[in-house]
Amino acid sequence: MTSSNQTMATGGSTSAWSAVFSMSLCVALLIASEFMPVSLLTPIAEGLGASEGQTGQAISVSGFFAVMASLLMTTVAGRLNRKVILLSMTALMLFSLVLIASAPNFAALMLARALLGISIGGFWALGTAVIMRLVPPEFVSRALSVMFTGQAVAAAFAAPLGSYLGGFMGWRGVFWLLVPLVAINLVWQWVSLPSLPANQRQTIGTLIHVLKRPYFARGMAATMFTFAGAFAMFTYLRPFLETVTQVNVTVLSILLLVLGFMGFAGTWLGGKFSTRHAIRLLQLMPLTMGLVTLGLIEFGELVLVTGLLLAVWGALNNAIPISWMTWLSQNVDDAPEAAGSLIVATIQASILLGAAFGGFLLDHVGIAATFVGSAALSGIAVLLVGSGRGLLKAS
Repeated sequence: MTSSNQTMATGGSTSAWSAVFSMSLCVALLIASEFMPVSLLTPIAEGLGASEGQTGQAISVSGFFAVMASLLMTTVAGRLNRKVILLSMTALMLFSLVLIASAPNFAALMLARALLGISIGGFWALGTAVIMRLVPPEFVSRALSVMFTGQAVAAAFAAPLGSYLGGFMGWRGVFWLLVPLVAINLVWQWVSLPSLPANQRQTIGTLIHVLKRPYFARGMAATMFTFAGAFAMFTYLRPFLETVTQVNVTVLSILLLVLGFMGFAGTWLGGKFSTRHAIRLLQLMPLTMGLVTLGLIEFGELVLVTGLLLAVWGALNNAIPISWMTWLSQNVDDAPEAAGSLIVATIQASILLGAAFGGFLLDHVGIAATFVGSAALSGIAVLLVGSGRGLLKAS
């Protein structure tokens, strides 16, 4: 850590936390930009003369490019100042939104989504490492919870707001509405982030060296099954609620809002306890979420019980990334950028694989099989975490 960063961490804390909050807003905008099209799928398809299936592929392509960017960002960036890279990722998000809002055809939409994926992967790959340089070690989990609050906000409001606003201003208007917000965030980051010179040049060899550490490789495997289990269920929650719980649109919206709002509780939970109890959280979260998923199969016909189970699931789901990033900051503090790249790529790939696995079970067996499969993946994550000793670096 440079002397200027040490001063910020110990003395000029106001500017440090301003930078953290600017990153939180950036997270909210990234998540909103990535997932808002889900609620606008039909009008986007109609507006660009594409099928809904094609438009769905355009939405998911951002995930593929996020995986690639998260793996390559720290190596391609070389010794570039990390502030410059974060500003570039925010500027790229701004450009992608302008391109989406003004897309003349389906090809332009695909390009815009690919650029957005690069922005997402690049930002997340460096996010934890930058947080570690902004605040002292004992405040890292709290700063991470602030940053992930942006995710909770977007998860709770992006889809319903996108659907509502798209009804009277059109899907292009929704994306144009995001443009000035991203522009403001870009200026805020430029003002609040300190200069963050690269500590060392990252190479593919650095990534491989970190991945060869047994405790880190085990952690990546546990991360993969944790997130795959979560998204194997979450991706197909709506058809479950419509066919098993048999709710109408109003009750469905309420249940999804409950799940989203409980994400704020999970963000607080992760920030409050992960500094001292990261391993315990990494054990309990997939275990509890797997049991909740099985509970939905058993009690899914009861609306109130379903709501309570989703509240628990929503809280734990938002605590997962904070706990894993805190674990990373405590155990790979000598190579946070390389570790950050690997864990972000793992998470993004797990989301895609979990959703594909759940979809396969849904199409070929049924929704109950999808939820059982989700619980099984969570169970494997619990076994990989085990007692937690295998996830800790040698003291």
